[in-house]
Amino acid sequence: MILETTRLTLAPLTVDDAPRVYPFLSDAEVMSNLDQEPIEDPDEVARRVAYQVEQMAAGEAAYWSIRHTHSGLFLGYCEFIDLDRRHGRAEIRFVIARDNWGRGFGYEAVTALLAHAASDGLKSLVASAHIGDHAERLLEKLGFKPEGYLKGSVHRDGERRDRRLYGLML
Repeated sequence: MILETTRLTLAPLTVDDAPRVYPFLSDAEVMSNLDQEPIEDPDEVARRVAYQVEQMAAGEAAYWSIRHTHSGLFLGYCEFIDLDRRHGRAEIRFVIARDNWGRGFGYEAVTALLAHAASDGLKSLVASAHIGDHAERLLEKLGFKPEGYLKGSVHRDGERRDRRLYGLML
């Protein structure tokens, strides 16, 4: 399903998106926010995107590319993972290109996803963010509530970092 907002088009991720996803997955700062190491091999990114497309086909997850509607510029991607239709829940994650941080694209994209999630039968979403990360403010602005604190759960930049868990009832 394609979702549209004032400025954005969110379309299901395809294997053809792998070259556009690569700059995100190879960016150390972006990947540290996802608690993962950067992926330097474009072929590995292509395999990962292909696996994500398989997960979508199996109904286990949903992944969307985020593009600027007028320019077509690939701005990022967002996802529902750990999709559990029986209990109506999923984890939401989103990645916006670093040079587009602070322009409201994340808020706009996730707002569209929340409306879609509710109309698609999901009842609750979870998310997590590093303490002090911009994503915390975004999640709270979107109505997510802090539900847990993971002390020292992530090793980043040579030290242990904390994460906060968020939840939202739709």
